[in-house]
Amino acid sequence: MSAVIAFDDVTLGYDHHPAVHHLSGEVPAGALLAIVGPNGAGKSTLLKGIVGELKPLSGRIRRPDARRRDTAYLPQQSELDRSFPISVFDLVAMGNWGAIGSLGTLGAAGRKRVASALAEVGLESFDRRQAGTLSRGQLQRALFARLLVQDAPLILLDEPFTALDQRTEHDLLALVARWHGEGRTVLAVMHDLDTVRARFPRTLLLARDPVAWGETGEVMTSANLLRARSISEAWDEAAPRCDAPEIAA
Repeated sequence: MSAVIAFDDVTLGYDHHPAVHHLSGEVPAGALLAIVGPNGAGKSTLLKGIVGELKPLSGRIRRPDARRRDTAYLPQQSELDRSFPISVFDLVAMGNWGAIGSLGTLGAAGRKRVASALAEVGLESFDRRQAGTLSRGQLQRALFARLLVQDAPLILLDEPFTALDQRTEHDLLALVARWHGEGRTVLAVMHDLDTVRARFPRTLLLARDPVAWGETGEVMTSANLLRARSISEAWDEAAPRCDAPEIAA
């Protein structure tokens, strides 16, 4: 199976301080991959590197044959400006941007796609509401509707289920499972390890250094989780040099 993303000894960070440290490996097409690790482990940084918001400090991220419109990226809600005046319909319609451009017209077909996506996430009667008035769960449903409209083969989700009610989490996890069944590649930064074990067949465990990457049952062991926590707690921001670690299976 061909690689959608390949990491060649990648180090990512801010102001020359590494947040992801010497990562190598490949994400095959159709993978459903959870990215887990302690707070500050570099999980969100890795997604920003994949979408091109951050350039590697060293190494390379390869995206064979990728175009920008091939990737749908959902950041954490804390990164969104909820005061921006936009309707729920227009928020979801932004998923068409890659297809029609900033000056394009949505058209009847595009409006139908938006309406269908809103219905799929249970927000068909919310199209005229201001996005800033939605609850956290409703807003996440709207953002997933935008992903549906975008219709990308690669989907990146940063903490998509944090602080959601049980019903919303269940519904959105069902969408993720559907995307996986359709052969899309999904990477999700996750905190709920029980959900990872139940729903994600493969996992990358980060503690800035890569700790383990592979089948979820083999990665999510007590020993690996303890190692990740120990590495994170012992990280030295002032370290003068770094060497590539050996990834534990």
